Amino acid sequence: MSLPRRVAPLALALLLPLLPAAPAGAVPAIQQRSLTPATAQPDTPVAATLTVGSLGACVTVDELGVAVRDASDQNLDFPGSTGRVRICADGYTLTTGQQRLPAGTYTEFGFYRIGSTYYNLPTQTLTVATPGLHQVSLTPTRGIADRPLAATLTVDAPACLTVDELGVGVRDADGQNHDFPGSTGRVTVCAGGYTLTTGQQRLPAGTYTEFGFYRVGTTYHDLPSRTLKILPVTPPTPPVPSGVLAFNETFNGELGVGPTWTDDRTSAYRYGNHNPDDDKLDWLDPAALATRTGVAGFTATPGTHRLENGLMSWNTGLLTTEYSQQGFTVQPGDFAEVRLQLPAGTGAWPALWTWKDGGNEIDTFEYHPDNPNLLELSNRIRPAHLYYTDAAAIHPGAWITIGVHYGTTNNDWFLNGKLVFSDHTGVGPNWTAYLILNLSIDAGYWHPAPENDDPITAQADYLRVWRPVGRG
Repeated sequence: MSLPRRVAPLALALLLPLLPAAPAGAVPAIQQRSLTPATAQPDTPVAATLTVGSLGACVTVDELGVAVRDASDQNLDFPGSTGRVRICADGYTLTTGQQRLPAGTYTEFGFYRIGSTYYNLPTQTLTVATPGLHQVSLTPTRGIADRPLAATLTVDAPACLTVDELGVGVRDADGQNHDFPGSTGRVTVCAGGYTLTTGQQRLPAGTYTEFGFYRVGTTYHDLPSRTLKILPVTPPTPPVPSGVLAFNETFNGELGVGPTWTDDRTSAYRYGNHNPDDDKLDWLDPAALATRTGVAGFTATPGTHRLENGLMSWNTGLLTTEYSQQGFTVQPGDFAEVRLQLPAGTGAWPALWTWKDGGNEIDTFEYHPDNPNLLELSNRIRPAHLYYTDAAAIHPGAWITIGVHYGTTNNDWFLNGKLVFSDHTGVGPNWTAYLILNLSIDAGYWHPAPENDDPITAQADYLRVWRPVGRG
């Protein structure tokens, strides 16, 4: 720009006598309608766009441009101001050449020149900085000591930003680095968001600070932090020695149908004594149950009832504490355990589970002989499950002892005295439920239905519940 826009007062004093007096109201009436940008990235080419218009008659200016001043009032104007242009009420738009600016905060304004006189339009702040990422979510907040744990970080950005690294940092109480492995390489994050799932990390018990981070060039930027609690491993043991025996069914003598058990209905079945909705062929038949030498026998045989789905039923056995005179229910702190023999017939579906008020279901186990070495262990209240396999312990004909220690925030499953699953979700503080021990028959949707009409049998040795001392 050949002419300065700021003239020292002395120079003006010398010039004024040489210039004709300006008539009142002679300042051209030009209005700034818009000026962009208000933000830019450091050292990245960017152009400015200025739109102006006259408030009255058209005005011819000798120059129109966009100026930039840094904090020290140094001139860093956008190049490419115009030559002589005519500005009328319908407006005029100038797009400058590109400028590269270091990170910082600047004053930006349009200007125009008529003859040797410069006129500045309204100023605004131009912020030059790397645009930040916004952390949408970061998990987990809890883990178990020395067990593999991965983090998931979701971020977005108001304008697309390419970062050279994105990851999840972890610091212990001493500030030591335990970052999750598997940060990204170069990625572009836009308004639609980007999700990173890290590799797995094993952390000792303790309280950590967890945060997402990103790197642009050699500069790291930390996202908001949160607390990550790693709980100690305290392998639980079945609470048999310290508990009191709150329920003890050894199947010696006649079944206590009435006082202890109900054998002809359950609210878990839609129709009370059968439930085709759940892929079951069951039709509950008290005659399918018998006790002999301390063992309860369940025998399922083809039935004569046609179910609502058109399939023929199977008569089979079920025992529940629901509707019984005692109405026994399990509660948090209890340990329920059953010893039984796994059946061999295709279509068999034995289970020990809980039910009340349309749910409250914890499955101590479910078994299907088409998966001969697998037990299904499930929390259906606060969903968690495990398909547990052990070919040596689990197979048709095997006798197993399996139980669950119900907890408000964690349930532990034990197979033959060994802890095999902890769900870390629990049942909550107010949970209660009835016990159900039964032999269902698969209808064929999830697991194969019976291949023939041969009876299918299962046996149970005992069902016991221990309760902590002092609990009702």
